[in-house]
Amino acid sequence: MSVRRRLLLVLPTLAGITVLVFCFLHLVPGDPVEIMLGEGAAVADAATLRTALGLDRPFGEQLVHFLHGLVRGDLGHSIAFRSPVANVIAARYPATLELAAAALALAVVTGIPLGVLAATHRAGALDVVARTVSLLGVCFPSLWLAPVLVLVFSMYLGWLPVSGRGGLAHLVLPAVSLAVAMLGILVRLTRASVLGALGDAHVLAARARGAPEWLVVWRHAVPTALAPVVTLVGLQAGALLAGTVVTETVFAWPGIGRLLVQGIGARDYPLVQGCVLVIGITYVAVNLLTDLALALLDPRLRDDA
Repeated sequence: MSVRRRLLLVLPTLAGITVLVFCFLHLVPGDPVEIMLGEGAAVADAATLRTALGLDRPFGEQLVHFLHGLVRGDLGHSIAFRSPVANVIAARYPATLELAAAALALAVVTGIPLGVLAATHRAGALDVVARTVSLLGVCFPSLWLAPVLVLVFSMYLGWLPVSGRGGLAHLVLPAVSLAVAMLGILVRLTRASVLGALGDAHVLAARARGAPEWLVVWRHAVPTALAPVVTLVGLQAGALLAGTVVTETVFAWPGIGRLLVQGIGARDYPLVQGCVLVIGITYVAVNLLTDLALALLDPRLRDDA
């Protein structure tokens, strides 16, 4: 599929995500007003909130009203924060981007070189170390790793702060916790891709011409092996947003993942809807950027025109 077609598919994809998020949240069993206010709430208060949320209207009319507000940047009003949902999310979104970018950079900067070294030293000590790191990274979920990092590096050693967002020290533990799983997958894929590329004809020809081994690997083999790696990085970058829900909660990181948990705990129906929608839109945007990056690496993926 060409880049032009991918760009054309973005709008219907975003529209589909928007409608699905709205429909799924409205299909959840129970009355959201009763959940927000509790069973003992006064009838008048329940009726007022139901009217404010537009829940007293037919479903189709609610959807049209939501889409109309979304076009204007209106995601509704947060019950828990007593503020527009768009403003609440905008205040927390940069923190999530900071954490996800740090985790992504850590995984890429560490995982790709480690995978290349494992491929060029196949069956050697470096290969064993790389595969061990990869296996441990895949086996340790952030739900388990995050509390362990807090206990060891914050509570026991006292090297890093326990929670919150501040300087670089506050970013280390949550970024490591989020990056480990992606690092494990990235090492394995990079190793396999480079091993395959080392057997390509142009790589063998470069080696036969007497080119230095480091030049053969990094100039000829690695660029050939990058396409699947870039695809994985793009997919995992989107998945990092889901991982931030757990990581931000453990480390009290004030991002959109923790905001989503707070919205669920407070039964803040509009806030939960807005958070899920923003995460979905971000995921689509990341995948679009991945497709564009692949088109730059492989001319066959570009438009014919």
